[in-house]
Amino acid sequence: MGIDLPGSNTLDSNSWSMNVHCMKRRSILAAASAAPLILPHNVFGANRKLNIAYIGMGGQIQGHVRSALQLKHNVVAFCDVDPNQVARSKSRHKSVGDAVKEYGDYRKLIDKEKSLDAVVIATPDHWHAPICTAAIKAGLHVYCEKPLTHTVAEARALRELCRTSKVVTQTGNQGSASSNLRRSIELIQAGLLGQVSNVHVWHPSHGWPNGVSRPAGEDVVPKGMDWDFWCGPSPVRPYKSGIYHPAKWRGWYDFGNGSIGDFCCHSFNMPVRALKLGYPSRVEISNVKDAGLESYARAVTHTFHFEAKDGRDPVNLIYYTGGAHMPPKHILNAVKGTFGNVPRVGAIVEGENGMLSSGLWNSQCYVKMNDDPKFTGHGNHSEAKKISQTIPRVRGHFQEWTDAILNGTETFAPFELGGHLTEIGLSGIVALKLQKNMDWNGETMKARDLPEADTLVHKENRTNWL
Repeated sequence: MGIDLPGSNTLDSNSWSMNVHCMKRRSILAAASAAPLILPHNVFGANRKLNIAYIGMGGQIQGHVRSALQLKHNVVAFCDVDPNQVARSKSRHKSVGDAVKEYGDYRKLIDKEKSLDAVVIATPDHWHAPICTAAIKAGLHVYCEKPLTHTVAEARALRELCRTSKVVTQTGNQGSASSNLRRSIELIQAGLLGQVSNVHVWHPSHGWPNGVSRPAGEDVVPKGMDWDFWCGPSPVRPYKSGIYHPAKWRGWYDFGNGSIGDFCCHSFNMPVRALKLGYPSRVEISNVKDAGLESYARAVTHTFHFEAKDGRDPVNLIYYTGGAHMPPKHILNAVKGTFGNVPRVGAIVEGENGMLSSGLWNSQCYVKMNDDPKFTGHGNHSEAKKISQTIPRVRGHFQEWTDAILNGTETFAPFELGGHLTEIGLSGIVALKLQKNMDWNGETMKARDLPEADTLVHKENRTNWL
């Protein structure tokens, strides 16, 4: 099941099937002949193994390597500007042996590995759009971690590129594969909660730098690492040990977008689908602590207002982070009454007839109608059990992507969806950097009467590594 997103193409089933049929890059290079651009799914033959390369060998990507090995696909190459990350990955996945190729430059990887079918990208956010673009233009299927891009404009450009490409994409919001996320969509769209007014999402402070300026001084770059290449399209700054790499980069605007960048594609995923939310008409910030620096605010509440549409009432999507502010008492009391305390992270969909607790990754599905004393798992709730299943279930997010490549089927979180979620979340970054509320035109990516927002929607990249 998909959703109709603003600006997306509407394809009939036959067109969609053709659009997701597998193609291999070597077939594109041979396209000067009369051979069709899109090959039938049996191009892989009886072997049905994909050749997959991995770019950005930090902690997040290791699970995807493991998934490919479990599914018996071929792990062809590891790529990272820090050779220490590659070495650690090879040590972790000893079964790949010496056969896995090692690269420090994604461009050389894409150019030299002619047998590749697909790539997995788990670099810092500022590298997502350039590498995704290069891979798609080379005819490679792409799985990219969230958020899909570093800016609103990059997300729009990548969505537009995918509409004209013939590759299969999947955004790394793994909760999409959860049966509970899919059940939550079914319940909300069946009208169980009635009209929905608010979606409340909360998260405490992260461990990366927030509300601070960059430290003074410079440290020795790890042996073999190309720091200039790591900075890539973003401005170069002095290397500082334990401040950016590994794992601390997300708090810095040059490389990531803090808490909202980290979780918009997770926590907004289910409600955007279930309520068919387009672009917010207004984006607000409140309860802000320590903003206006090079790193994400120490605390902030982002509120995205969606106008009424197609019989749906207006909806507020509210993201509380940093612990300075939390959802209203009636929400917290309902949570405490069931779970004994307020979980460290959470998400509640608030409707006229009741509430649904989906969790930060939308991988839970607890229902509490207005007359219920507590939340109940959907499988044990009498009213929820009356609603039929309409969305297919899958074995896993990564496997859904590889199966789609092999079988010519759909993924549930293609870049069209992942890009839309990213655009919503990163419009909140534009407001936060401006430290102003803004009336937002998502179609044109502009804030009314705030021309200074334009430079935050787009960005100027350094081009020497692109």
